[in-house]
Amino acid sequence: MFGISFSELLLVGLVALLVLGPERLPGAARTAGLWVGRLKRSFNAIKQEVEREIGADEIRRQLHNEHIMSMEEEAKKILAPLHDVVKPPVTPPVAPATAVEPASPAPVSLTKPPSDPAPQPAAPHDSTLPPRAP
Repeated sequence: MFGISFSELLLVGLVALLVLGPERLPGAARTAGLWVGRLKRSFNAIKQEVEREIGADEIRRQLHNEHIMSMEEEAKKILAPLHDVVKPPVTPPVAPATAVEPASPAPVSLTKPPSDPAPQPAAPHDSTLPPRAP
């Protein structure tokens, strides 16, 4: 973790044994272990809190995007009737009346007949549809 090798740890242990003596060394090691454990727990708690906040920001961002999408769908619903009024209706071309022999087949139109009006978009919270990707 800190780049300390076993030989360096052994050297620190020998110096501690010489400075503290054999009577106080076990108590000092226990106290040092408790402090290291407390530091690890507090770092883990801080790390979890930061990860939780990041997750909350992601959820807020996703809710904001869903709100914008629902507003866009409402605007489309409102503007759809106006869009139909502006566009003139499509009528198929009419051929001029000419004398047609009775045995000839009816003229075939190459244009597509006008289709049904566009279906209205589903409600923003329709449970039958799969969720939209953000």
